[in-house]
Amino acid sequence: MRHLIKEDDVSLHCTLGIDIGTSSSKGVLVTPDGRVLRSASVTHSVSRPAPGHVEMDGAVWWSELVDLCRELLTGADVELLAVGVSGMGPCVLLADEHDEPVRPAILYGVDTRATAQAERMTVELGEDAITRVGGSMLTSQAGGPKIVWVHDEEPEAYARARRLFMPASWLARKLTGAYVLDHQSASQMSPLYDIDSEGWHDAWWDRYAPGLEAPRLMWAGEIAGTVTPEASAPTGIPAGVPVIAGTIDAWTEAVSVGAHGEGDLMLMYGTTMFLVATGRTTLRTPSMWTTVGAFPGTRNLAGGLATSGALTAWLKDLTSADFPQLLAEAAASPPGAHGLVVLPYFAGERTPILDPDARGVIAGLTLTHTRGDLFRAALEATALAVRHNVETMRAAGADIRRIVAVGGGTQGWLWLQIVSDVTGLVQEVPATTIGASYGAAFLAASAVAAPGDEPDIVRWNPVTTRITPDRDLAATYDTLFDRFLHLYEATVPVVHELATHQRQE
Repeated sequence: MRHLIKEDDVSLHCTLGIDIGTSSSKGVLVTPDGRVLRSASVTHSVSRPAPGHVEMDGAVWWSELVDLCRELLTGADVELLAVGVSGMGPCVLLADEHDEPVRPAILYGVDTRATAQAERMTVELGEDAITRVGGSMLTSQAGGPKIVWVHDEEPEAYARARRLFMPASWLARKLTGAYVLDHQSASQMSPLYDIDSEGWHDAWWDRYAPGLEAPRLMWAGEIAGTVTPEASAPTGIPAGVPVIAGTIDAWTEAVSVGAHGEGDLMLMYGTTMFLVATGRTTLRTPSMWTTVGAFPGTRNLAGGLATSGALTAWLKDLTSADFPQLLAEAAASPPGAHGLVVLPYFAGERTPILDPDARGVIAGLTLTHTRGDLFRAALEATALAVRHNVETMRAAGADIRRIVAVGGGTQGWLWLQIVSDVTGLVQEVPATTIGASYGAAFLAASAVAAPGDEPDIVRWNPVTTRITPDRDLAATYDTLFDRFLHLYEATVPVVHELATHQRQE
């Protein structure tokens, strides 16, 4: 069936990709050969109502999709073939029987509120059983403890809850009426998903998500349903257009750059930093996240920094300078920033230290240090944290042969170069680094393509740049990495006391 936005003999076939991110939502219209016809974005803020709490109103996700669709489709001379959706995650949005959210969505690992619930569940189930079933330990990234937190702390809200959503599945529900969740997202709802059988662990679902209907599981690129007349009216998407199930943004970003093959590692430069290594074997390690991949037969070892772009944005706001000025000053500062070491744990830290009570540290400051030194040290801090994750992945058995960079941070050469210098890794940067919205459009195009005519992401988005590490800096950054690790170990007692004090204020 063909769905025309505007009846015209020269209309172009397109797919639409929408992604709901942490600090913004983005949309693209893409032709079958991967050309971006139109793009749009809208910024938003998350809510931080208490220390360790990071939330967002789920209604905003839908309103932003509507706004993006209107901007992208109004006057567009295109024939829309399918819609792809994506979003940050794992998030926990609980809704009632009428699909009205019972409270704001609890976001992914940057929200650390469910520490007590994770500890209690670990005692009840045992570490071995949890990792055997779900693949990963219960950390701030796990969705299961956050459901339990709502049950424990907001029983009236939980009593009204009937369904579980993440941004992508929420958009799919609103567009099509289908209640689904993709396997990749489900595998981050630890301990509720069985990674080996690729299905819900019914006994643990009933125990820790009582009263909630388990969503039907699908793969990210499968068609969840078609746009309803009710959803067509506000969005401008013709009724009957297919919509895929979608998945979490980091995995969709990996798809967007062709970094979901065996031996690939994706580095996502955004508000936070995300790493996804892909293979065929289920690797289990206590300090990383073991997940199902976006495609059948794939497994991931994943990790994430709690801050990266968020840290550079904080420094920008603090100094009242713009990014070009800060980057120029940081480029003038030498490797090591004249003896500064920064721990980038300004919002706690996810992998591999799994420490929600970690805090930012700036060590070595003197009166001679400049704003540029501090900004360079912050960029180096994120690079050192990436190296910590990569080395942990490899120690767990990950075969990392190819690194692909994606996200807004790839627009500046300095950050990319520092990450390559610190890690010793060559990074490939493709032509299009829009990210998850582009990957969602690709998945949508794949879902409706005729057999044998499926799109090829390598043709859609070829590599155009390779960032090669400066081997002469290896010894300098080896020393800095050792100091980075030692600084965290040495400051843990103090920063944990400070984190406790902050929660009590």
